[in-house]
Amino acid sequence: MDDERLSQFRDAGSDRSSAEMVPDTPQTRAPAYRLAFNDPDFMLRKDLRPVRLQLELLKPELILNERGIKSTVVLFGGARIPEPSQKAGARTKTLADLSRYYDEAREFARLMTERSMAAYGREFVVATGGGPGVMEAGNRGAADAGGASIGLNIVLPHEQAPNEYVTPGLCFNFHYFAIRKMHFLMRARAICVFPGGFGTLDETFEALTLIQTDRMKRMPFLLFGEEFWRRIINWEALAESGTISDEDLDLFRFVESAAEAIEIIDAWDYDSQGY
Repeated sequence: MDDERLSQFRDAGSDRSSAEMVPDTPQTRAPAYRLAFNDPDFMLRKDLRPVRLQLELLKPELILNERGIKSTVVLFGGARIPEPSQKAGARTKTLADLSRYYDEAREFARLMTERSMAAYGREFVVATGGGPGVMEAGNRGAADAGGASIGLNIVLPHEQAPNEYVTPGLCFNFHYFAIRKMHFLMRARAICVFPGGFGTLDETFEALTLIQTDRMKRMPFLLFGEEFWRRIINWEALAESGTISDEDLDLFRFVESAAEAIEIIDAWDYDSQGY
């Protein structure tokens, strides 16, 4: 039913306001009297988990559709990787050395956003996890180009907040990791993974598995920092042991620079993949 037909009925916002203006009585104070959609205690019940999952999927989808965003380029990477100017305060020498990938992520996002703006900001919009480190670099690079970028934040037990470079109207917050992952990949046309920890590895292997099992179309899947990735994962050993196929090693490419990544994305034949 379209908005024009719905407009003949009183909207939910008006009823919510009216419900708050009733006399204060034992009946109106009772939780049972609250409008269901305006009752936080009700919405947080375990029984309502399927509804909350649906709402978390639907809210960003509606907003991204309203903004006309058709495709994204996703940046995964470590929250602890510092900006080069701050690498002296890094926890380890390795993190300090990896700080150069902050600049590469920022430059890559800048170049991709310039291309996105040529398509009115609808295609290849930079999307990150919205946090610090590589995520900040991605959103920052988009801001350097004067364009918009997406931040998909997640509520964590410790204090966290979106980085300051995420476009405010495209800054989302999630409770469910699974729904957040869906939004990372639903519009993805390229996935760029920078050095990172458990979260980065989780996102990397989730996406690779979806492509390997034909649940998601092939796309440029770029791992920045070959030395890092080969040191923490013995990719060839997986193939040699038979737990993956030799062909699965072709699902991703190692790159070192923003320019190299852009060249691969520009040369990708999206038509052959059914985009």
